[in-house]
Amino acid sequence: FKLIVENPEKPVASGLKVTAVVEYYPDSEEDLHDRLLLLIEEDIVDIPLLGLIPRCYLEIEPEINFGTVIVNSKIINKEISITNHGSSPGTFKLLYDGVVLVNIEPISGVVEPKTVKMIEVGICTDVPRIINEVIKVELEGHDRTEICIKAVVVEQVLKVLGVSHGNEVKCIHFGSVYFGSSKTEQVFLYNKSPECLNWVAVLEDNATGGEMGTDLQKATDAFLEDLSFMSCTKDVDVSTLILCIPNQGTLLPYQRSVITLCFSPTKFKRSIGLHNVSAKQDYVLFLRFEAVGSKGGFLQTPSDEDTPLRMNYPPRMELALTGSGLPVMLTFNPGPVINFMNCFLDEQVEVLCELKNESESLPVTFSFRKIAHFHISPEKGKIEKHSTKEVIFSFTPHQIGIFKKKQVVDIIGLTLEENNSQILKTKSFHQIHLRFIGVCKSKSKNILFKINPGLTPMTSNPAGQFVPDHTGQCTDIAPVAILKSTQTQIHTHQINRNCKNDALIAFPNDRSASIRPFERHKKYRTIFTKTERYNYVDPQFSYTDFEQLEKEAHKEYYTDYIYRFRQHRLQKDASRQFDTYNNSINIGLKPADGLISPKISITDIPKEELQLKMLPLDENCLLTSRKLEAIGSKSSNEEIWNGLNAVPISAQEKEDCSLTLTPKQLHQIHIGPSTINFGDVCVKSISFRRLHIINNLSVHIWVQIEIEPDELQQTSPLSQVVPPFSKAYIPIVFETNTLGIFQKSFTYTINNGNTRHVLVIAKAVPVELELSAKKLIINPIPGYLAETEFRRTVRVCNRRNYSAEFSWKPIITDKNTSFSIRPSKGFVEPYRDLECEVVWHPAFHCSDTGEFNLCVHQGNTIKLKCFAKVILH
Repeated sequence: FKLIVENPEKPVASGLKVTAVVEYYPDSEEDLHDRLLLLIEEDIVDIPLLGLIPRCYLEIEPEINFGTVIVNSKIINKEISITNHGSSPGTFKLLYDGVVLVNIEPISGVVEPKTVKMIEVGICTDVPRIINEVIKVELEGHDRTEICIKAVVVEQVLKVLGVSHGNEVKCIHFGSVYFGSSKTEQVFLYNKSPECLNWVAVLEDNATGGEMGTDLQKATDAFLEDLSFMSCTKDVDVSTLILCIPNQGTLLPYQRSVITLCFSPTKFKRSIGLHNVSAKQDYVLFLRFEAVGSKGGFLQTPSDEDTPLRMNYPPRMELALTGSGLPVMLTFNPGPVINFMNCFLDEQVEVLCELKNESESLPVTFSFRKIAHFHISPEKGKIEKHSTKEVIFSFTPHQIGIFKKKQVVDIIGLTLEENNSQILKTKSFHQIHLRFIGVCKSKSKNILFKINPGLTPMTSNPAGQFVPDHTGQCTDIAPVAILKSTQTQIHTHQINRNCKNDALIAFPNDRSASIRPFERHKKYRTIFTKTERYNYVDPQFSYTDFEQLEKEAHKEYYTDYIYRFRQHRLQKDASRQFDTYNNSINIGLKPADGLISPKISITDIPKEELQLKMLPLDENCLLTSRKLEAIGSKSSNEEIWNGLNAVPISAQEKEDCSLTLTPKQLHQIHIGPSTINFGDVCVKSISFRRLHIINNLSVHIWVQIEIEPDELQQTSPLSQVVPPFSKAYIPIVFETNTLGIFQKSFTYTINNGNTRHVLVIAKAVPVELELSAKKLIINPIPGYLAETEFRRTVRVCNRRNYSAEFSWKPIITDKNTSFSIRPSKGFVEPYRDLECEVVWHPAFHCSDTGEFNLCVHQGNTIKLKCFAKVILH
């Protein structure tokens, strides 16, 4: 330390100061301590002096906790900080040799004074496991410390819980349900994972242990007789039996959602000739809930092949569904034809009928429809299982005649709406028809005639004296003639026998009608003698002859006008149609005009197309495993590589690729594998693996890849528009210049959404060659002299994906070598081998042993030992 100061000779006045400078010049790397004395009057002030050399002081976080994450083939990164609180730069180094592969960047470096250095640590979420690893850290100026890495990687788990108790449910028992009706059960679908989850329900219609309409209570012999019925039920669309509401959706982390399951059994028709078969049909089905995109190794590609390897699905949630279908067994006694006793008008006849519910497990609710002349009491009701109920049928006719009516009895229950299958409504699901027969007879009535007091009524008997009662009910319309004159010849006068047959016959009492205006061209004659009647023409109300001619001319004019206008329109249409087909191909003829389309039977449709038409187009319809297999088999057979667009171009492609896909649609798109393993890859080599895309939808999809790692930047194309029901692939290219393990992920999107991840794993290694033998014994060739050359070959193998440059270098000892090898240098192509010939040249005092080094450029070195075996005679 050096003190530079000018001490005052006189006292320092108030408000003035004295400045002293202390200089520090260290000559060794150690801290120095001293003191400075300040004399003030009679006081002494001790000022310590400290000389510290520059040092770094590094501090790092002790733990990295990733928490609970899901398996999605993604590299999850977190940053930790190394802080330098000192005054000089400090170095650090991280060492990791754990079981779980952990990405650390950078693993060493320098932290400047008063700064913070961020270290990125990444873990892979490819398999479920518990990660508890330790990274060793070497910090300058500190002892070796450790960083703990903790994480819990779990699968996306779906659980089905009971609504009442909240425990996990493995099976839902619907019990017995009438054919045509429905029964519902509710469960909770629980997302037991820390991230959002898209799920879809798939009905297993080809699972082992499933039953479709089989009576499980049958004996073995009866069951075997019904095998033909079992084969018919295999082609039934089971999605009509089970309804899941909703059958797709999104669940938030640890969220529960209510799922309604509806069982609607349908009675299957059995083969002709089967008798005494049970009407009961039992069903055992399996409903699978799975996360969208969790295909696991479905399209896993091995490291040495480009063909997809289909593997088993990961565990998923399966729910068993059991239920039985029963017919309505409601009998009527008497019935189904009910005859009522004959009765008269306004009387009532009753019949007591007993309704019996033959079912031993279900009640039945009935309702009679209203029909005329019959009445039922009660009209509706409910009959418990294996019980009876009495109903009174009443016949109350309101008119005379024989009545044969069909009485419809509706069986009421819960059924699905036809237009909206998600709504249950109480309505009729089954009808029973009865036949009512009743006769209403008329009562005979004696007519008492009385003497007319003197007034003759309008309608009377020929005498005009005796009239029946109720004659005032006759109408005021006078009777007119309706019979042709040629139909009656009785009493016809001789002079009138040749009258025209267009004359009408007049009744004797139609005088009141004969004086009114009538049509000019109609003649009336008497009923018996056919004498022409006089008809009065009122000139005030009837047309004159001239007016009649004008009326006919006017009618003919407009008839002709409408006809000519129609002919002009038909000619114009014919000319327009001729111009449409007047070309070199059709030559004015309409194609297929007059041909009848052939009638196509369902047997003429190929089975593949028939299965394709069964695809669930309705969003409310459940996906089934057989439908998915039928679509997948068609899509897998049509692989497309050339001619695909990178972006949507046509109007149809733009419309399809702008759609937001539902979880059910995403479930029918397979993109994989989720983990691409390149295996051992040589540095500076180019390797590629296929990312397969299978589109099982009826619309185009647009797949886009986003790649950040430099090692994958050669991948092209980065987007593809995949047509409906087709299969394509994108080649993922890997190239690296750095030795070590590569483990990173890239993302892809479908229709600008639905982001997913693909993990890429590779191990970058140097080029390497192998020898077929490290020790080579050379024997003389039979038939040649021992003084001649001895020869033998050794194979150089390249088992890696990059060509290797090599050279043979002999190891020189005290004795000169008598061995040579050809070729002495060259290249070995990837996955090939090369034969090298070793020759021993015998000479006086030559060595029978030799060694060569196989030196691989930027690779390994292998020693080859050669021995010559000389046979003396």
